[in-house]
Amino acid sequence: MNLKQLLHHFTKELIEIYDEQEIISIFNIIVEHISGFNRSQLMLNGSTEVEEVKHNAYLQVLDRLKTGEPLQYVIGDAVFYGLTFKVNPAVLIPRPETEELVDWIIERCNSASLKGGSLLDIGTGSGCIAISLKKNLGPDFKVSAIDVSEGALTAAMENALLNSVEVNFIHADILNYSSDEKYNLIVSNPPYITMEEQKAMHHNVLENEPHLALFVSDEKPLIFYEAIAEFALKNLNSNGLLCFEINEYLGKETVQMLIDKSFINIELRKDMQGKDRMIICSHPN
Repeated sequence: MNLKQLLHHFTKELIEIYDEQEIISIFNIIVEHISGFNRSQLMLNGSTEVEEVKHNAYLQVLDRLKTGEPLQYVIGDAVFYGLTFKVNPAVLIPRPETEELVDWIIERCNSASLKGGSLLDIGTGSGCIAISLKKNLGPDFKVSAIDVSEGALTAAMENALLNSVEVNFIHADILNYSSDEKYNLIVSNPPYITMEEQKAMHHNVLENEPHLALFVSDEKPLIFYEAIAEFALKNLNSNGLLCFEINEYLGKETVQMLIDKSFINIELRKDMQGKDRMIICSHPN
């Protein structure tokens, strides 16, 4: 079987899960992962017979995709902000909207000519935020990252090594964590999906990605934001920034919570989909 025939086979087997264009995109990524061909090389080598070992590897990938397992977990990595991150079911798959938050933070640091300082990422998961910021803000930034999950921290440490950056990882639960450390920036993409919203989510997310990193109760949807804001009041330097990715349905509520805690210069920004998705604000002192 050649690569063109394999694409036809993938399309036939996956068409009930993905549309045809998605299958082509997925197949292109898999070909690069297994055969090492980029899209241009795939076009040139589409009629080349696939050797048996690689053919079996394609079929193993297909079997996992047919269960609804996300492609990133199947191949073991994801690209975020131009960097490669190892991912597994202990961590969330990095999302494009989180890249927008990272971009905004870098933009704010550059506009303020902030060339150094300290940064804490709360709920780091794969480490994508902490590592991308460390990579782009430069060597004079000291970056730390917290997660309650030992599995997530193991993945994040591996990703720091993979991307050649130094990050101080801390195993802790922000709901009961305290520290005397002071930071110029505190950033977090904490769990924010309510149990009610869970009902409308795609099954492949529900069945594969870590619920610990996704969900909060309907009764206390801002529990992590409130805890992080309280931590930031004590641990941000004067004029330090608090940066959040947020639930698109709770933008006004999150802003009001920050107002109630006396944060200033609160800016709510929409993502590329037009959804309320991120907030940056300043410490009140």
